[in-house]
Amino acid sequence: MKQGIHPAYGPTAFRDRSTGRVLLVRSTLAAGLDPGATVEVDGQSYPVVDVDVSSDSHPFWTGRTRRLDTEGRVQAFERRYGAR
Repeated sequence: MKQGIHPAYGPTAFRDRSTGRVLLVRSTLAAGLDPGATVEVDGQSYPVVDVDVSSDSHPFWTGRTRRLDTEGRVQAFERRYGAR
């Protein structure tokens, strides 16, 4: 690899904002982050990236998906507003 043109690649913590779960992976995102944003994991300090949705809070992965009504949309509209 050519030296000096690649972003720093190292351990970075991704924190889910809704659940607070922290996932530690290697990433290049830490290079562009605020140096004061860190989190302690197992006694080590890592740069942290806050994410809105992860597999820990996404409805598909947690099983809390919303089911659509089996009734047809036309029938629901007619029931609500009356057939003309």
